Amino acid sequence: MEWLLQHSDTVLIIAACAGFFMAWGIGANDVANAMGTSVGSRALTVKQAILIAIVFEFAGAYLAGGEVTDTIRKGIISSDAFGDHPEYLVYTMMSALLAAGVWLLIASAFGWPVSTTHSIVGAIVGAASVALGVDAISWDKIGSIVASWVTSPLMAGIISFILVRSVQRLILDTEDPFARAKRIVPFYMFLTGFVLALVTFTKGLKHVGLELSMGENLLYAGLSGIVVAIIGALFLSRIQPDPEADRDFRFSSVERIFAVLMIFTACAMAFAHGSNDVANAVGPLAAIYSVMTNEGVIGAKAVLPQWILLVGGLGIVSGLAILGVKVMGTVGKKITELTPSRGFAAELGAATTVVVASGAGLPISTTHTLVGAILGVGMSRGIGALNLRVIGAIFTSWVVTLPAGALLSIIFFYFFKGVFS
Repeated sequence: MEWLLQHSDTVLIIAACAGFFMAWGIGANDVANAMGTSVGSRALTVKQAILIAIVFEFAGAYLAGGEVTDTIRKGIISSDAFGDHPEYLVYTMMSALLAAGVWLLIASAFGWPVSTTHSIVGAIVGAASVALGVDAISWDKIGSIVASWVTSPLMAGIISFILVRSVQRLILDTEDPFARAKRIVPFYMFLTGFVLALVTFTKGLKHVGLELSMGENLLYAGLSGIVVAIIGALFLSRIQPDPEADRDFRFSSVERIFAVLMIFTACAMAFAHGSNDVANAVGPLAAIYSVMTNEGVIGAKAVLPQWILLVGGLGIVSGLAILGVKVMGTVGKKITELTPSRGFAAELGAATTVVVASGAGLPISTTHTLVGAILGVGMSRGIGALNLRVIGAIFTSWVVTLPAGALLSIIFFYFFKGVFS
């Protein structure tokens, strides 16, 4: 540990680079799949989606990505276990960041939407196992994460299936779908504003010290939903039917109405995602910073200076801009054909699942949730509407994520231990 403390500036620079690399992977993979429904449904172009994500993901990460109360993500291992060897905590976190970053780079290059949370958890498990032994790992936490591979996509799929069927029954299967859409869509806008505001209040703004009760969360989310519905209704009033386009596709004018709704969901989801998932990159970096600035003493909480959030925010937006288009293409176009109304059902179904799971304290992956929601939308038109080959490749990548992160992290741990010890 003495050598690390003597060269603390060098260690922190290396750690910051590893954190940036991990955040870059989050942008290339996780953010990309969050925006994929908007792009795949043609509500937004790739450039528009990237610009929206850059603004709102960075705002969420920097403004509301705040306090990391646990130095080890998700309670996989107690920080007290490193008490006798604080240098092992540094090696473990640096190894985890690099291992998760490498796996996300590989997955993004192939267009696989994988869980960034599971990537970093698997990496921490691998490095901590060789640093402290397998008994130091909270295996019950790992079990609950594995269970979430089934529960979160299933829940999101069911909600999205119900939503897309409601759109079909209330709007598309009526005599005048355009007129019905103008009356019904403001309600969907309220529902969208309400759920996404609830995601932000319950999972995002708590990081900046805004501790609200559930009643206050529901009240403010309800007010947010009303504001979104009013603004949305003003935009909808300007949309007129296009008879020529409707001759080629009967619901062309209706889908233009839902495209307005998708812009709202894209902005709000990007902010909520940035505020929550940036912790996968800055959490381990904050742990390293805490050890190095406390002269090797491991604190109960990791202090989070603003420059660490800046590293996370910049990493996320650069990863999305450089490689995000690959995963966007898989999520938006290769699983099933999306229209704005179907994309809306998928995003709202995913967001609702995040709210419910968060309130129940269940571990959840935003990636698995969104893919499950898209599957639910596809199933509303029958299994033939799904690309089963692509889905099989995605499921395989999910299963491989934990062990891949663990194996890469073990290699990096021994590398850092050999170089710095």
